[in-house]
Amino acid sequence: MKASQATAEVFFTAFSAMKNAEKEAFLEKVIGDPELREDIIDLALIEKAKTVKGRPMPAKEYFGRRRGKQAA
Repeated sequence: MKASQATAEVFFTAFSAMKNAEKEAFLEKVIGDPELREDIIDLALIEKAKTVKGRPMPAKEYFGRRRGKQAA
């Protein structure tokens, strides 16, 4: 397991252990951050797009292209 995967697992485990009110407070903070909110929306769209036929594109490539277009 890569370090990034292990870190993600620790955070997910901690989040899963939270009470509902704590989860809601945390998610409000995440959604309140414009960049994080946009990334979450993008990830949801990527998951949905996986069911559509076409050329597969890893999230890393998608974000790289997307950010490259924004900077232009």
